[in-house]
Amino acid sequence: MKKLFFFFLGFTFLSASAQTVDEVIQKYAANMGGLEAFNKIKTAKMTGTFSAQGNDLPMSIRVVNGKAFRTDLDVPGTPVIRVYNDGKGWTQSPFGGATTPRETTPTELNDFRPQCRLASPLMDYKAHGHQVELMGQEDAEGVKAFKIKLINKDDGRTTYYYVKADDYTLIKTSTERDINGQTATLEVLYSDLKDINGVKFFMTRMQRMNGEVFQTTKFSAIELNVPIDEKIFEMPK
Repeated sequence: MKKLFFFFLGFTFLSASAQTVDEVIQKYAANMGGLEAFNKIKTAKMTGTFSAQGNDLPMSIRVVNGKAFRTDLDVPGTPVIRVYNDGKGWTQSPFGGATTPRETTPTELNDFRPQCRLASPLMDYKAHGHQVELMGQEDAEGVKAFKIKLINKDDGRTTYYYVKADDYTLIKTSTERDINGQTATLEVLYSDLKDINGVKFFMTRMQRMNGEVFQTTKFSAIELNVPIDEKIFEMPK
């Protein structure tokens, strides 16, 4: 009888503490300000610094939520531009061999598409047809975290999201990419969470490749619902 009693208590505790993937995602979204609040934002302008290989470069990102984005990296004499606009994309990057604007490749377009949405792919996975699975809990960057697997509907790519178990803050994402014919693990680590008009944004995003830091983005300002001339998303002829 005593064993049965303790079994019942243990079963009750596990049932109460176990969470579904949707419950974890909903709590993560609520912690960030809520999916509905993100989807109500019309535009955003982000300014800051992009750091790589010892260089700190001014950058700006302009977003028409759900439709378009443009990133400008101020490299002296060699502007780097990335644009997604309602299903199409273009880029200009002398470092990638594009000294003049060119259309994106299919792979680049899949990379660009999510960046026009202010809500993360995990937060709004149902609307975009992605698949998610809760993989359990594990240590991530020294803290206990939920590990969620997301399979992107558009390209089949798998990304793992690590969400803190105590307050449902996103710690990092991890995915594998083909880099020059070799598989590499790419991670994005999120920090410096800031509330802006009732929704939260990470002001610092550090990227690692196979465990080594290779670039960091730090935003100094994020402005919401500001005027943006949509002509900036058109590819120059």
